[in-house]
Amino acid sequence: MRLRSLVAAGAMAAAGVVLVSPSTSSAAPTRYEAENSPATCTGTIDSNWGGYSGAGFCNGTNSTGGFAQFTVNASAAGTATLGVRFANGTTTARPASLIVNGTTVQSPSFEGTGTWDTWVTRTLTVSVNSGSNTIRLSPTTANGLANVDYLDFEVGGGTQPPPPPTGAWPTPTGQVSVNGTIQVPASGLDGGLRRYCCIGDGGQEEDQDPMFELAPGATLSNVIIGAPAGDGVHCSGPCTLRNVWWEDVGEDAATFRGSGDPQFLVDGGGARAASDKIFQHNGPGTVTIQNFQATNFGTFYRSCGNCSTQQQRDVVLRNLTLTRPGNRIAGININYGDTARYSGITIVNDPNRSMIICQKYIGNNSGDEPDDAGTGADSTNCLYTSSNITYR
Repeated sequence: MRLRSLVAAGAMAAAGVVLVSPSTSSAAPTRYEAENSPATCTGTIDSNWGGYSGAGFCNGTNSTGGFAQFTVNASAAGTATLGVRFANGTTTARPASLIVNGTTVQSPSFEGTGTWDTWVTRTLTVSVNSGSNTIRLSPTTANGLANVDYLDFEVGGGTQPPPPPTGAWPTPTGQVSVNGTIQVPASGLDGGLRRYCCIGDGGQEEDQDPMFELAPGATLSNVIIGAPAGDGVHCSGPCTLRNVWWEDVGEDAATFRGSGDPQFLVDGGGARAASDKIFQHNGPGTVTIQNFQATNFGTFYRSCGNCSTQQQRDVVLRNLTLTRPGNRIAGININYGDTARYSGITIVNDPNRSMIICQKYIGNNSGDEPDDAGTGADSTNCLYTSSNITYR
C-alpha cells in the first residue's frame, strides 16, 4: 500500500527544450579487476562460471576472513561511486562490511542472483581521500562473500558539480512504442535518449503497471519516459537510474523495493508534473538521488508511511534543483529510524520558503494515513543545515 500525498498546486511553467549530455557523471569510472594487482583475494581466482569480465573472479574463502580488497586512486578527496559486480548462486544473501581505509562505512548485503553465472552490479557511495585508498569487502558470516568480478570506481573530486540548469530538457532521438512492461535484465538497458511511450492512463490509480521493471543490479540509462507513464520504473533490488527523464509523472516516477540492504542510485535526469510523489521507497536500503531536477510535484521522495512491512529507510539527496510548485522534498518515518541527508539543494521560485525540506511522520503497517510529527532539521533523522539549501 502506498502513501498518498497532498497534490501540488498550480500548473508547471513551460520549459525550454535543449539538448543535454546523455551523462551527468563527472568522470568515467576506472575498473579494477578482482584477479589483477592491486586487488587482493583471500581465496581463489576462478573461471569456472561464465559471464565474468577479464581473466576470472574472486571466489573468497567461505569464512568471515575471506575478503576481497581493491587499492584505488582518487584524483581528489570527495564522494566516490563504487560499482561492485558480483554473483551469488545461492538463495541466501551474503552480507559484508564495506571497509574504506580501515573504517567500516556500510554493511551491504549481496543477495542471491539465481545462478553463479548471473552477474549483477551493486552501486555504493563512499567518501575517499585524495590519492591511494583501500576498499575492502569483508564477509560477516561463515558463508563468505559472493563471487566478486570487479570494482568500478568513480570520484567527482572534492566539490559537488554545479546544479543542473533549470528547465533544461533533452530532445528525444526517436520514439519507442510501449504496449506492456519492459523487463530490464541485470545487464541493463541504454535507451539512447529515445522517448518510451505509453502505458497506463496517466492518473493516480493504485497498482498500475510500470513501464520498466528492473532486475536486481540493472542499470536503466538515457531514457525519456513519455506520458502516460503508468507507474514509471520498478526496482525489485539494487538498481541504477542514470539520465532518466519523466516528461509527466504518472502514479510515481520510480518505486524501490527489495530485501536485505539494497543500494539504489538515481544519477542525472529530471521529472515534472508529479501530482503526488516522484520517488517512492517501499523496501529497505538506501536511495541516493543526485544531479537531478524536478518541478511541479507533491513530494520528491517518500519513505512509505503505511506499507504492510516496515523498516528503516535512508535517502541521500545531493546536487538537486527543485522548482516550485513543489510541496516537500522528503517525507520520512522517524519511528522506524529513517534518515534523510541533504547537500547542494537549490530551490527555485520559492520567495516565501514554502517548500518543506523534511517532513517527519509516525509510520504504521496497518494501512492508515501516518500522523505528522513535525518538520525541520535535527541531529537524528533530518540531517542538513542552512548551508545545504540555496534559494534562487
